[in-house]
Amino acid sequence: MLRKTTEIARLGALAGAILLGMVINTTAQTAEQKGFEIAARSDRSDRGFGDSVSTMTMILRTASGQEARRSMRQTVLEVPNEKVGDKSVNIFDAPEDVAGTALLSHAKITKADDQWLYLPALKRVKRISSSNKSGPFLGSEFAFEDFTGQELGKFTYKFLKSEGCGSLTCDVIQRIPTYKNSGYAQQIVWIDQRDFQFRRVQFYDRGNALMKTLVFTDYKKYQGKFWRPLTLTMQNHQTGKSTVLRFSDYKFGNGLRDSDFVQGRLSRI
Repeated sequence: MLRKTTEIARLGALAGAILLGMVINTTAQTAEQKGFEIAARSDRSDRGFGDSVSTMTMILRTASGQEARRSMRQTVLEVPNEKVGDKSVNIFDAPEDVAGTALLSHAKITKADDQWLYLPALKRVKRISSSNKSGPFLGSEFAFEDFTGQELGKFTYKFLKSEGCGSLTCDVIQRIPTYKNSGYAQQIVWIDQRDFQFRRVQFYDRGNALMKTLVFTDYKKYQGKFWRPLTLTMQNHQTGKSTVLRFSDYKFGNGLRDSDFVQGRLSRI
């Protein structure tokens, strides 16, 4: 009888250990799955806009508070296939020393983004190499990869927690770039539970030290379904510098095509 009781106890302990292992494993998988689902919900809430054109003001601030301003235009072509990234062109209109400078970006998922920079002073198009995409874009606190870095498939994800963010509640997720030449070891993202929009992103450098924080504010809804933040503020914690992007005049459904986002058009913009 004692032997039978002991055997039952042993089997019970073994079953408990197996169950505990399954619970722990399920919890780990759930955190990763939930993180992806939150990111995917945010990304897919914006699907279907087709293309957009907007204007923006870029404000560069030094650590001492000195400012410089630039005027830009941005065009974006949506690529519906999540395995293929969107295309965009950013064009500087002022001041005179940067007017005509244009950045063409073809976002990729696991490979290096294709990016070309047109420099009117040299009258030539320069391809941005994969090793330079973590560098600053024309003296701003935005890196070249920040202009194409929001594609869903570019990261692995993990849910961390939910917490208040202003008057809203946000899901906080970790995302780690799958692209080996990214300038970031990880990013921590706050996505609100109401509209599924980004509210804040913390960027960690390759040494995993906090480098920058991007804050999204002044959201406006277009065509009853497409949210756009009208103000983006990037603060560099390591240098004290910051860059603000202020968007306006959004227009959708402009009939843009792939042929509007090719290298040969840059010099004619």
